[in-house]
Amino acid sequence: MKEITPSIENSFVYSCSSEEKWGYDQFVPDHILAFQISGETHVFNQKGTFVLKKNRMLLAHRNQFAKSLKLPTDDREYKAVSVIFKTEDLKKYAALHSINIHKKYEGKLTAVIQPDVFLQSYFQSLIPYLENPEKSTNNMSFAKISECIELLLNYDCGLRDFLFDFSEPHKINLAEFMQKNFHYNAPIENFARLTGRSLAAFKRDFVHIFNTSPAKWLKNKRLEEAHELIHKKNKKSADIYLDLGFENLSHFYTAFKQKYGVTPTESLTLQK
Repeated sequence: MKEITPSIENSFVYSCSSEEKWGYDQFVPDHILAFQISGETHVFNQKGTFVLKKNRMLLAHRNQFAKSLKLPTDDREYKAVSVIFKTEDLKKYAALHSINIHKKYEGKLTAVIQPDVFLQSYFQSLIPYLENPEKSTNNMSFAKISECIELLLNYDCGLRDFLFDFSEPHKINLAEFMQKNFHYNAPIENFARLTGRSLAAFKRDFVHIFNTSPAKWLKNKRLEEAHELIHKKNKKSADIYLDLGFENLSHFYTAFKQKYGVTPTESLTLQK
């Protein structure tokens, strides 16, 4: 897997792979605009599945959980370029252009769009930044980010509310949220953020509701779901461990045996 990841100062990511690969990060902290050069990206979130095909763009709103599957498909190679819109850059742009948005964005959090000729050319212009990230300065990066914002607003002026929504998640029902999102592999801090709580408040409310810590509950919930999928739906461990939030198959096997006394394979054998 060849991947150039952004430094603290940079906001551009290039991904290239010749094999199917799951994205590791499952929390989206900043707005992202991704352009698919070859292959496909399948994005899974609470609203469904979004398929980003060759020569298409995906715009994802910040503060959401999402999983991504990178597929080489018929191109035999996966290539994608992403632009990360950091909040500080968007606020700087908004101040320079007197943009003031005082309401929370309520539209779609993820959208697949077909780029026009300007946006396609823009991604071509990012090649020097992708190949030489150490040579780009903060001012150079911000200039390219500003250019991308201009092109997006020219493409669809309705994206103004999307891009400049700086509101944070409000306090929501913690129990309901956890039941729907336990399978995302993300730090506890991100669960707290999306429920509109500080980490301390999240832990306090969590123990009050579930009578256990978030880490223990997440592990137990994922294992219970795995047990049901294996025994009632004949799912294989290799096909479900990533879906349930486990980092690798070895970790899943170890955790499963600690809870049930046997490995998933042994559990199936005993059932028969």
